[in-house]
Amino acid sequence: MTNTQQQQLMERLAALIGDHYVFPDVADAIVAELGGVNLDGATAEQVAERLTERIQSINNDRHLRVRCRPSGALEGHEDWEKHYAAEAIQNAGGVKTVTRLDALTGLLAIAPYTSPVHLAERYVAAAFELLAGVERLVIDLRAGRGGTPETIALICGYLLGSEPVHLQDIVDRDGGTRQYWTSPAAGRLDDSVCIAVLTSSRTFSGGEELAYNLQAHQRATIVGQRTGGGAHPVEVFALTDVLEVAVPVARSVNSVTGTNWEQVGVLPDVECDPDIALERAVDLLNADA
Repeated sequence: MTNTQQQQLMERLAALIGDHYVFPDVADAIVAELGGVNLDGATAEQVAERLTERIQSINNDRHLRVRCRPSGALEGHEDWEKHYAAEAIQNAGGVKTVTRLDALTGLLAIAPYTSPVHLAERYVAAAFELLAGVERLVIDLRAGRGGTPETIALICGYLLGSEPVHLQDIVDRDGGTRQYWTSPAAGRLDDSVCIAVLTSSRTFSGGEELAYNLQAHQRATIVGQRTGGGAHPVEVFALTDVLEVAVPVARSVNSVTGTNWEQVGVLPDVECDPDIALERAVDLLNADA
């Protein structure tokens, strides 16, 4: 990068954070600390790493980050729709595994990301069709690193009973609010089904929201590790042809707790090494049977 290119990059990064970050006062503090990052001779990957380290240093918001996308930074609805459509096919909408551990115990693993709801819906519906009749369910979120609130609400519609449930509000920096409710699904599990959710320190963002929702509504026992602590929905903006920045633009407010899991993570009800969390969960579910 030339000096002029570096200056243009930093000015655009500062403007995007200043204009969009969810907390304006924190945005000002982040922008004030942007000066002095040494980008001389850095590759695009190194630029992303150095800028991410600097912008996260103020309040440790792990959703706020610069990424290098060698194939080209995505910008605009059409680019992102193509990206998500391809990802949904590769990841089955985020439904990694559906199986029976025994005749009456199901396992649903969600990773790495749940796709936008219009792309994920058929995979989620198929998963719960395969889980019909279980009396115990383990939801494995140990490698679940993200997803959209709409898709998490869809999944909760299979787990939280026959009446609509208010899950959370998403509040933007200007105070605008969007409410998220379940829409009880035709193939929802019976309220008598016991649920355990597996978590790890890698569980993040949308994965955390699913665990947090079920815990807040006393619908599941969380087994494993404290999660990563990222609750802020983001928008992604192109910085250069290969660099983009994810900027948190809103905050989550859970309908039960009145807060969220930002910085603190989801605390397990039963803390254990994630490598043995499945075994512990199955033992707990069998003990409750």
